[in-house]
Amino acid sequence: MNFDLAFLPPRSQKPRESGLTLMTDRGLSVREAENFCEGSAPYTDFVKMAFGTSLLIPSLEAKLNIYHEAGIRPYFGGTLFEVFVRRNALDSYRSYLDRFGIEYLEISDSVIELSRQQKCEEIKRFAQDFEVISETTNQLRDRHLSFDEYLDYMQEELEAGARYVLVKESHQMPLYGRDGLAFYLNCGDGKGRIDLSKVLWDAPAREQQIELINGLGNEVNLSNIAFDAVLALESKRLGLHSSTLLRLIPEVNH
Repeated sequence: MNFDLAFLPPRSQKPRESGLTLMTDRGLSVREAENFCEGSAPYTDFVKMAFGTSLLIPSLEAKLNIYHEAGIRPYFGGTLFEVFVRRNALDSYRSYLDRFGIEYLEISDSVIELSRQQKCEEIKRFAQDFEVISETTNQLRDRHLSFDEYLDYMQEELEAGARYVLVKESHQMPLYGRDGLAFYLNCGDGKGRIDLSKVLWDAPAREQQIELINGLGNEVNLSNIAFDAVLALESKRLGLHSSTLLRLIPEVNH
């Protein structure tokens, strides 16, 4: 902060447990990663190597070191986990994570099909040695999930050992607007049903970020943020943006 403004809303300091910002790295070079950290490391908690890109990055170890040295926790996308599950090769996946000193991993079943029991067992197994971010299943093959069922799924995965649950919007599970999960948790019957400090919201779009900050507070956990949008997001969290100023900056009564 270049100037002390005492009236700004409080923000947790790194290493944070809530108010997290997760940037999705879709292919930054080593130099681009260095430049990103120079400008945005104080406001970034995690970097996810999108889908299976970690297997393709020429200088992966150097890039991971850049993030580590900047106080950012890197991890690999959930699609890579699903690839190894499909081949029944999770021991190899563990070896891959260990080789590069990865502490967090994402467990998802957005493409492959896992039973609830199998998914929770994998969460429990990996949670013995890693910190797990579990992408909660947001659709069923034969019917739609209700919000209450979805909250039950999220709670099951937390109880199985997930550190955080990641929620994504789908045609079966809206997250935003008056018909979305965020509104249900803020204003509807779902209020108080889940520990929001454990929920990571997939919010790449500006409008989604604004809705979540204004509705759930500036310490909401936000995921899938573009590398060039992290600074703008932090300004929204602090009321230094037109979209959140009235919600987060108190007016002086004359």
